[in-house]
Amino acid sequence: MPARDPIEAAAFAVDSADRARQRALRYLNVFRLILGGLFLVAGEEFGLGSESPRLYLAAVVGYLAAVLTLGFPDAVRRLGFARVVILLAIADIVALAAIMWVSGGYRSGMPVLMMVMLAGAALIGEGRMVMFSAALATLAVLAENASRLVGGGKSVEFLQVGIFCAGFFGIAAIARLLALRAQANAALAAERGVALAKQQAVSAHILRDMQDGVIVVGARGRVLHANAQALEMLGLARAGGEALDGLALADLDAGLEDMLQPAVGEEGRLMRVGAAGRLLRCRRVQGDAGSAAEGDTLLYLTDYEEIRRQLQQIKLAALGRLTASMAHEIRNPLSAVTQAAELLGEEKRADMQARLVRIINDNARRIERMIRDVLALGRREQAMPEALALAAFVREILDARVFREPAEAQLYELAIDPALTLAMDRAHLHQILDNLLSNAARHASGKPGAVRLWAEALPHAKLALHVQDDGPGFDEAMRAHLFEPFFTTHPKGTGLGLYIARELAEANDATLALAPGASGADFILTANQQP
Repeated sequence: MPARDPIEAAAFAVDSADRARQRALRYLNVFRLILGGLFLVAGEEFGLGSESPRLYLAAVVGYLAAVLTLGFPDAVRRLGFARVVILLAIADIVALAAIMWVSGGYRSGMPVLMMVMLAGAALIGEGRMVMFSAALATLAVLAENASRLVGGGKSVEFLQVGIFCAGFFGIAAIARLLALRAQANAALAAERGVALAKQQAVSAHILRDMQDGVIVVGARGRVLHANAQALEMLGLARAGGEALDGLALADLDAGLEDMLQPAVGEEGRLMRVGAAGRLLRCRRVQGDAGSAAEGDTLLYLTDYEEIRRQLQQIKLAALGRLTASMAHEIRNPLSAVTQAAELLGEEKRADMQARLVRIINDNARRIERMIRDVLALGRREQAMPEALALAAFVREILDARVFREPAEAQLYELAIDPALTLAMDRAHLHQILDNLLSNAARHASGKPGAVRLWAEALPHAKLALHVQDDGPGFDEAMRAHLFEPFFTTHPKGTGLGLYIARELAEANDATLALAPGASGADFILTANQQP
């Protein structure tokens, strides 16, 4: 069933309340007609109209005529619902007062019928008309009994009459309070109906626009609902969601029925389903206990082939940008090499020849580093994480760096618990730390302990490795581009070190970030402790 618009739902709730009141008025009119018919047919047997049969007959016929005239729907359209209710209430009181007048007074039982009519009018009517009707009935009963007293008729018991009159107001007030309570409940129901309609509209919009397919399966394995994406993935788009209602899940695809087995985990399965045999990731979610969806199962279908196509497009786009940047970055050192080689052939001075050879070697090594970094980026998918003893691993890297650069012997301070492990590919972690340490050594002050390496255990079996230096750090503008390819602050750098370090970290389900801070740089590598 389509979700109702919230405005339409509110109008529908108000219209429903009006129809309920009109239906109640019709029932009350039927009771009036039955009562008038009894007065007309069996009034003499009830002892009514004994004091003036003609006036009694006129009152009964007039009452029936008023009820029939005001009971037609055309009267409500012409006069309005509220006016019809008050006119019928007046007709009740006037007719019953007249019958009471010619039937021996309040002992005829007419005041009791007045209470019934007042209660009905109070439940249907609104506002001050309820108390007006009670006051009118009171005046009619008091006037009838006062006329008997003045006319010298039978003695009048004003105590009983007063009790009846008080009862008119009591019945009217109680019935009105009940009507107000009913109206308040109806308004609350209408408000909640509008809220439910909004929620249904939002849910329908989400189901319609979400990329995943959704199939709702009942407790007996029957399909309760399926959105358009699920039908498209299963090759049933022409069938329509309603056409699937009540079908067994096995009728759609036998593989989907296996998703209902308890052995299927929350991660779901990859399977080919539907007429087209599309590769989908199917995931199952059970309805919460105690909720309206208890016993139902939601199957989420994700088009895995589409995800692979999108990933391929992203990779191709990234490769295109990287290739363009590589071409631009290699052009400069290559031009320097070419120009230096041409000058070298013409130059006769030994010192100038040595300078040109140094330029050629420096730029050739720069090109070689670029190519090595790009090759490392291509090996990011070959990650083989293992639980590495972090302190010993970092110590090996530091010893190798000090062997190459003896001046860095006092530069590093290591504070890592030997019991801590880090789950990463050995070669990847080596390259990440080598890049981080190169940057730290380049920007640090050079004092003993200027570059500090320390680690801390985090919740959920995670570990954070810090590479911190006492250098000038990075301003906000530099932080925004720090991990972009070919962004560098060093004239001889390739600009690929940090970019590749983060790519290799992500390939090992880890993250590399720069901690916020005013002084120095603190790079944090966060990864699992165990693979």
